[in-house]
Amino acid sequence: MRLFMKLRQTHSIAVAAAKSSISSATAYRIDSDNRLPSQKKLPRERRRPDPLVNIFDAEVVPILQSSPGIRSVALYDEMLRRHPELGMGIRRTLERRISAWRAMLGQDQEVIFRQIHEPGKLGQSDFTDMDSIGIRVAGVPLDHLLYHFRLVWSGFEHAHVILGGESFVALAEGLQNALWSVGGTPLNHRTDSLSAAFRNLDKDAKQDLTQRYEQLCAHYLMTPTRNNKGIAHENGSIESSHGHLKSAVKDALLMRGSNDFDDLDAYRSFIDEIVSRRNALKGKRTDVERAHLQRLPERRTTDFEEIVLRVSRTGGFTLRKVFYTVPSRLIGHTLRIRLFDDRLDLFVGGTPLMTLTRGRAQPSGKHSQIVDYRHVIHSLRRKPMALMGLVYRDQLFPRQAYRQTFERLIERMPEKQACKLVVELLALAHDRGCEAELADQLQIGLDAGTLPNMKRLNALFAPDPAAIPGVVVQLAPLSSYEVLIAPNAMGDAA
Repeated sequence: MRLFMKLRQTHSIAVAAAKSSISSATAYRIDSDNRLPSQKKLPRERRRPDPLVNIFDAEVVPILQSSPGIRSVALYDEMLRRHPELGMGIRRTLERRISAWRAMLGQDQEVIFRQIHEPGKLGQSDFTDMDSIGIRVAGVPLDHLLYHFRLVWSGFEHAHVILGGESFVALAEGLQNALWSVGGTPLNHRTDSLSAAFRNLDKDAKQDLTQRYEQLCAHYLMTPTRNNKGIAHENGSIESSHGHLKSAVKDALLMRGSNDFDDLDAYRSFIDEIVSRRNALKGKRTDVERAHLQRLPERRTTDFEEIVLRVSRTGGFTLRKVFYTVPSRLIGHTLRIRLFDDRLDLFVGGTPLMTLTRGRAQPSGKHSQIVDYRHVIHSLRRKPMALMGLVYRDQLFPRQAYRQTFERLIERMPEKQACKLVVELLALAHDRGCEAELADQLQIGLDAGTLPNMKRLNALFAPDPAAIPGVVVQLAPLSSYEVLIAPNAMGDAA
């Protein structure tokens, strides 16, 4: 037919029909009605009565108008409840009818506007939850986040393991690590409505900035911006990258064959290696964008909170619902504490003292404890019964074997003897530096069902550094000193 219609433009009907290999009768019929066969087909009529004719406009449409976000399956369940006689076969009919109504009369939807990005202009930060990955450190599930930074134009990434929440300390540490890693700073830094950066009280971002975040961005000559609250796709360049990074981590864990790491440093090295591989694929674009970044300042700025506390008579201090023990010589002293995401640095004045692992309050809101038995063992020796009702007794034991030994002793002997024996075990571990080896011996005893023998353990981990060694001194005879006072001794010496 198409060939005939083309030839008909330059030939007569008979000639065009012959060239198209159709009869003249067909050619005259086509010439009089040039519609395609599909256009001549009558529309299929309904084969059965419309089951929704009496309820769609009367009941379904009012619900769609009042609740635009309602799901089709919810309306289906509601119509079956109201009209059981409809039957389950109306689901697809109802869904198609609802879809058509929304296309013609539904509400306007939000439009996403794609943006043109320029090199060196924008960097984005966000946190992503990693609990679904199932990471374990030393056999214990690790509750953590990843701080994630990305340069929008080149795709350069940086990730940092965060043990706490979305705090300013975590944001400052992760952001500065990222900027110093790439070697420059973008003109703008964008986040979502992080409470670490914004008070979220004012619609004007300039008025809503926290002072610390404003100072952090000013130090690196970046203009802080944020997306509209609750509109995640405005931060989409990093939101979508979260999923790709998590997928890369999952694949690497499958290749590794285990989700368990010996310590936190091993897991952090694992994340750094994955991010480095991803950045290597974008090396050329990163080099181009690096030339458009601003120069870094001469030094980093503060990425910690500084808090001043006094050490109490309990041998420690409480910070953010966590009790930390320190050496008892610090009781009564005022400490300057630098609070990082994963640690506490302690100072007396400007003198650094020690670093403690940062603890977190329990999910229920109850207080937690970070205890080192070496800080209190000297006092516990004088008052061993204090162990029985000690608030942080479970945290005092450095290893599981010590706690299980204490429970076994409480079952088999009086409380006073049990407390005294356990304190002697802790003192032995402290004095002779054999915490791990002693735990192994205690575990052997637990498996055999025997109680620890202090005499045998003291002998096993001898020598005792507190024992005074016997020193034999050979005294010279007094007659040997007469040589020094002889008359000719001075002359010979001269």
